[in-house]
Amino acid sequence: MIEKTYTTPCGAIRYWTNQYHEPSKPSLIFLPGLTADHRLFDKQIAYFKNKYRVLVWDAPGHAASYPFELDFDLFDKATWLDEILTKESIEHPVLIGQSMGGYLGQVYTEMFAEKPKGLITIDSPPLQRKYYTAIELWLLKRIEPVFRLYSWKTLVKAVTEGVSTTAYGKKLMFDMMMTYDDNRRRFSRLIGHGFKILAKAIEKNCAYEIKCPVMVLCGKEDRIGSCIRYLKAYEKHTGKPVHWIENAGHNANTDRPETVNGLIDEFLKNLS
Repeated sequence: MIEKTYTTPCGAIRYWTNQYHEPSKPSLIFLPGLTADHRLFDKQIAYFKNKYRVLVWDAPGHAASYPFELDFDLFDKATWLDEILTKESIEHPVLIGQSMGGYLGQVYTEMFAEKPKGLITIDSPPLQRKYYTAIELWLLKRIEPVFRLYSWKTLVKAVTEGVSTTAYGKKLMFDMMMTYDDNRRRFSRLIGHGFKILAKAIEKNCAYEIKCPVMVLCGKEDRIGSCIRYLKAYEKHTGKPVHWIENAGHNANTDRPETVNGLIDEFLKNLS
């Protein structure tokens, strides 16, 4: 994997890609969730990098994509992602987003409907306004002070224990959180900004109608927010299935990488 940089008006975005080139195959774009970084998809990159063109980033403001002004929304992020894909000559990507990365994938398909060849979301509910209450959106925009109430030690334990069911997944989340160990306020600001732009994307009340093939995955033991409730409502409203991953939490791709990789493999084969 080769590390590269893309400069925006708010700061530089770091991303990694391989040199695999097979025009008949789609490119896989991995989008980590809020406060996670490119390491979240280590098991997926290792599995797919010799089969497909792959690209993964540290989202703006995260890990190596720092310093970065937190003066952007999800639509700006989607625009920068598209500019990176254009720079890399990737025309029809398959977007694979976990949590906030899945929300970003939905915004990307809203903005660039004809470009994605597919969308896979992992522990990431739909963005349509009908799934959310007014109080939930109000709270999302005011979450930063809540995180500041906790000690760093308590917050690290709560997050690492909360997102994963496995030793590997918990250790990986711990390592990613240690990126912010010397700047704990940066972590709280990142959380606050992320949830705020999520709420604003929902409040835009866009259709978020995904025109490309889509697959939705979720850990059966996801305990972050109301993710499971939203996705059960999604199944009911759309009649489309969610792939519920056994013995997996919010970071389902780290808890059950073999299962997730197999489902992605199957999805990609069905595209051709």
